[in-house]
Order: sequence, then C-alpha cells, then structure tokens
Amino acid sequence: MNDSSGSPPPPSPEINEADLQAELQQLRIEHKDISDAVDALEAIGQADQLQIRRFKRRKLILKDRIRQIEDQLTPDIIA
Repeated sequence: MNDSSGSPPPPSPEINEADLQAELQQLRIEHKDISDAVDALEAIGQADQLQIRRFKRRKLILKDRIRQIEDQLTPDIIA
C-alpha cells in the first residue's frame, strides 16, 4: 500500500551503530568546546551575556541529542 501523504518513510530499524557512535563523539566534543568557551567568557567578566545565553542554549540542545543517541545505542532491558 502506497502512502500518498508525501511523508517520509519511517526510519529503518537497522540503525548504523558506527554512524551513531561517530555522531555521539562529535557532539560530545562540541559540547565540551562550548562549555570551555562559556567558562572563558565568564572568567573575563565583561562577556556578552547574549552570546553566553546562546552558547548555553546550544549546549542544552547538544545534551538532548547526546541523550537521544545514547538511548538508541543502549538496548531496552525489560526486568
């Protein structure tokens, strides 16, 4: 049966674990880099507060994505 709604097909059940691991590593690096940048900006005392808020918002987005990937990589165990 064809879906004529134009919506994309559902995600493949076969998730490429290597790709997820690579993305996870990259996201962790970016998260740490932003964290270091925020710490440095706050240390100088005259930092742009808007820029710091943007960095912190980006960190939260990265953290959420990191958790999503970790959940995909961790199998569900029913106790």
